[in-house]
Amino acid sequence: MSSDTQPVSIREARNRILAEIGDGVTLVAASKRQPDDRIDAALEAGQRVFGENRVQEAQQRWAGRQDNLEGLELRLIGPLQTNKAEDAVRLFGVIETLDREKLLRALVKAVEKTGVAPPDLLIQVNTGDEPQKGGVSVAGLTELLTATRDTYPGRLIGLMCIPPAEEPAAPHFALLKSLADAHDLAEVSMGMSGDYALAARLGATHVRVGTALFGARAS
Repeated sequence: MSSDTQPVSIREARNRILAEIGDGVTLVAASKRQPDDRIDAALEAGQRVFGENRVQEAQQRWAGRQDNLEGLELRLIGPLQTNKAEDAVRLFGVIETLDREKLLRALVKAVEKTGVAPPDLLIQVNTGDEPQKGGVSVAGLTELLTATRDTYPGRLIGLMCIPPAEEPAAPHFALLKSLADAHDLAEVSMGMSGDYALAARLGATHVRVGTALFGARAS
């Protein structure tokens, strides 16, 4: 973030973030565990793209809002268990965290079973090869990408990453952008509250921002 001061309002924070990332980059409001009043404030400020980490939490949050908000886009930005695939394809317009063929098969089956319009997909890439983190390895990306394009009835539109917390983010952002370009993928989802401006400079099309937009979450 460019400032260490706490914004006086979510509207002000949003305006500042939009100014820093510039035109052509979409702000995804990462709404994990945010209370309803902060979500309402973001909506009132004009925010319409939200990223959710958990399917069940997203269902509870948006069930009463989804039908009444024109232009609302919900994106799953957290890990997805295969047993939640049907719920996910019903709720989300975009799923950013495809990372294995087992999940791909579950999503294909879920779309076929539910008959819903298939959500767009991004593949999450584990650019730091961290064993505890989701995401396909860089070495395994081409195989998963090919399988997705061959079997998924909807669109594969981009790549996503979460760089290792203890490493500089810039090389990981540059790597993800180069991989997206090499595979002709338009969307590059990278950057969070501490580094969204850097991500935007290095080619992000979407930044996933929570604390810098909403303020600190309640514990």
